[in-house]
Amino acid sequence: MNPTDGVIQEAVDLYRKHFAHLFIVALVIFAAIAALQALAASADSILALVIASVLSVIGYFLVQAALVEAVSDIRDGRADLSIGDTLARGASKIVSVAVASILAGIAIGIGLVLLIIPGLVLLTWWAVIVPVIVLERAGAIDSFSRSRELVRGWDMKVFGVIVLETLLLIGVSIILGLLMAPLPDGPQTFMSNVLSGSLTGPFSALISTLLYFRLKGARVS
Repeated sequence: MNPTDGVIQEAVDLYRKHFAHLFIVALVIFAAIAALQALAASADSILALVIASVLSVIGYFLVQAALVEAVSDIRDGRADLSIGDTLARGASKIVSVAVASILAGIAIGIGLVLLIIPGLVLLTWWAVIVPVIVLERAGAIDSFSRSRELVRGWDMKVFGVIVLETLLLIGVSIILGLLMAPLPDGPQTFMSNVLSGSLTGPFSALISTLLYFRLKGARVS
């Protein structure tokens, strides 16, 4: 049985059922990031911009880890963890998630720029590095080989899920852009950043986390 079959539909179903919980987890962080960026821009200070940028990067990695925790929590049909507990658990994995994500981003970026195909291959192999780190407590470096181990044998299927997910997220971004277009530039940027991250972040986390559990289950069976 192909472990990727129906993963998009399952993600959509869980997203609908637990939208409020997942949205709030993401919103708390993305709203804080957007507020920091707005304050830094108004301060007209290089130091303020640097600090805001660093905190924004930290927030981005925190939301990745926290959303994986949230998705893992709701798989049984209910949210047992509070928003605070979810964020706290995500924060405990933030260093490993940051290191792995940065290394993966650099390697995938180089692969895409040079020959495209190698970048897409790495993107597929490392599709579940964040769930591996968060749920298996793996180290940043070990997460790469573990993700590759889980994906092996279903590479093209996993790549297909990634492509479909990307197309869906692009569609959502376009719709949000059209809805935000009438707003002035400042509020438009703020609202777009907050809503875009808060709406698409949980769905991406659902896809990667559900893929992780399905691939892991296929290895066991």
